[in-house]
Amino acid sequence: MTGIIEGPDGKFRCAWHGGLEDYRRYHDEEWGHPVTNDFRLFEKICLEGFQSGLSWLTILRKRENFRAAFAGFDFDKVALFGEDDIARCLADAGIIRHRGKIVSTINNARRAITLRDEFGSLARFFWSYEPQGHERPDVMDLETLRANPTTPVSTRLSKDLKKRGWTFVGPTTVYAFMQAMGMVNDHLEGCFCQPEIDRLRKDFKRP
Repeated sequence: MTGIIEGPDGKFRCAWHGGLEDYRRYHDEEWGHPVTNDFRLFEKICLEGFQSGLSWLTILRKRENFRAAFAGFDFDKVALFGEDDIARCLADAGIIRHRGKIVSTINNARRAITLRDEFGSLARFFWSYEPQGHERPDVMDLETLRANPTTPVSTRLSKDLKKRGWTFVGPTTVYAFMQAMGMVNDHLEGCFCQPEIDRLRKDFKRP
């Protein structure tokens, strides 16, 4: 098992998209692409929190509903949410109706404002945790990926966020966020996206 499959277009990809069209597009066009937009970063870390205990595909297919429910993940707006908004979200069948995760998103929006005020942007804070070369595996294969649901860096970032009052940001959730936002390139060896992401990351201007 290599974790790589060939698609109908003849391209070899990480197998986790399962041949599903929407999941394949996410794999090809989004996962691992470097992100600096603060609202997109906030969206990604919040949705990774909602994903805890569920499949990412479930979240992906509800993402537009989440965006509608949480003001496009504009954390300046979400920070103002109150009990009426919590009740509205709990009644919204289009999202994950988990009170703790909904309340966490509002809390994290308020923490995000504080973080932005301190660092100038969420992007500057998060990208300051980008792993150095010696902190990355020599080869990203399926065995390595499965063996490392967390990393020392994701653990450090998780601890820092928790110290700052963020919730639902454990080391596994944070590492999934790091993978999704392009802080690391975890496309497997042999996936056609891996060299493309390497190129994007090489040309990417860090905030």
